[in-house]
Amino acid sequence: MSWLRRLYFGLLYFRQPPWDTQESPPELMEFIAQNPPGRALDLGCGTGTNVITLAQHGWQVTGVDFVGRAIIQARKKAQLAGISAELLAEDVTRLDSVSGKFDLILDIGCFHSLSDSEKLEYLANLERLTGPGSFYLMYGFISIADNGGPGIREPELKAFEENFILLNREEGMNRGQRPSAWLTYQRKPAK
Repeated sequence: MSWLRRLYFGLLYFRQPPWDTQESPPELMEFIAQNPPGRALDLGCGTGTNVITLAQHGWQVTGVDFVGRAIIQARKKAQLAGISAELLAEDVTRLDSVSGKFDLILDIGCFHSLSDSEKLEYLANLERLTGPGSFYLMYGFISIADNGGPGIREPELKAFEENFILLNREEGMNRGQRPSAWLTYQRKPAK
């Protein structure tokens, strides 16, 4: 990850970044209502809003973000909410401090911002950290053109289907401007 990108995202956390709504999305709330608690990993957790929501619903949660300032804010919010969660300042393409299998991996707006090579590393970690039956819930911008910029491309989604079954795809428009989608996957049974 470039130092310029790290600086840009780090500076955004001196204010409230535009994606930090301080509310868990209805798609996550619906998932929580329909599935028993287990172990969850929030990739790109920001200030911990969804980490706190999951923990309040009985999940054992780990949140990861590469912006140290976001993790500091998440730890303060978690303490104020009276919940226990592991919050790590770490790159989602490495995840050296994260191990074991998770029942849910959540990604709201992280994968779509990665470079092509970072997406491959991310996918390898996703496979390492899930087991048969694990869920992967992702929200991201869909890239219509293959211009190498941010977004999720259809061939990348096909790569997920090597080890995951697509259960649901909800198309939308982010703030009426960019195509986006909520995707719910489940890890395939062991062969």
